[in-house]
Amino acid sequence: MPLLIQNRGIDGISSTVELFDKYPHLQENARAFHSKPLANVDPKCLLYVQQREFAATTPADNFVSVIGSDDATTCHLVVLRHTGSGAVCLAHCDGSNTWSEVPLIVTAVTSLSNLSKEGRLELHLVGGFNDKTKTSHKLSFNLLAAFHKQKEDIHLETCCITEMNDIIVDGTHRPIVYGVGVNVKMGDVFPASFTYKGPAEELRSARTFTGGQMADTYDSSRGYIKIGPCEWSPNLDIAFWLSQNDDTILKYLSTSPMAEPPHFVHYMKSTIRFLLEHPDSDSLFPRGQPQLYHRTEEGDWEKIIQS
Repeated sequence: MPLLIQNRGIDGISSTVELFDKYPHLQENARAFHSKPLANVDPKCLLYVQQREFAATTPADNFVSVIGSDDATTCHLVVLRHTGSGAVCLAHCDGSNTWSEVPLIVTAVTSLSNLSKEGRLELHLVGGFNDKTKTSHKLSFNLLAAFHKQKEDIHLETCCITEMNDIIVDGTHRPIVYGVGVNVKMGDVFPASFTYKGPAEELRSARTFTGGQMADTYDSSRGYIKIGPCEWSPNLDIAFWLSQNDDTILKYLSTSPMAEPPHFVHYMKSTIRFLLEHPDSDSLFPRGQPQLYHRTEEGDWEKIIQS
């Protein structure tokens, strides 16, 4: 079935410009969304999703109240929720393999839902901006097209993407909203920022940096974050990046050098140092097992020592 807007299937959309022209209420919804106050989410209730990751859970989860992700420039943040079961998934998509990633997102929600219940699948898309290379436009269109091809009815509720998420600051185009959270219990989606991006922030970013594909990082049945196992070459020729200036790193390692958050260069150098310190990825995953983390009574994520 097609992607639905106001309970009607969409057809013949060739661009986001055309989408917003045809459905002006989506523009109004986008303006309302990016005008909401930015929430700073408490790490002790948060499940953070990094680039090229997704996580799904239900309102019955006793360990997670908010799923969130940020630092999206040309990337898009995708929230899919079933209104009957309350099952919800958040994904941080960068366009690396959109057509294979969207079915994973849909399956993550439907597998946690009894679709014979009342309710429907509702989609919220946030991210991108008017970047020079039109990377955001391509990802916006591919996400819409991929969801349109799914067999399930999916209702597009929030579409704060690309031109509707764009602001000009000092002559430079930037996203208005860089991050979102979704309240697992209530289903509310809101602009958000996150001081904590763990656990295992550097390992997870190293996985993405070295070409790892979209990964499901959460086992909602046990309340475990699971990472890996990951693989990368022990002979990565990346040490030279550590001596480069900020402008060079932004130019070559970002899809949107003028729009990155201020910590981008530090983040990239930290990831590169981690890879240089761990040339053998197998050493991080004894016996080929993933790293597992559970939430302590104090609300922190703690690594599980596996025997």
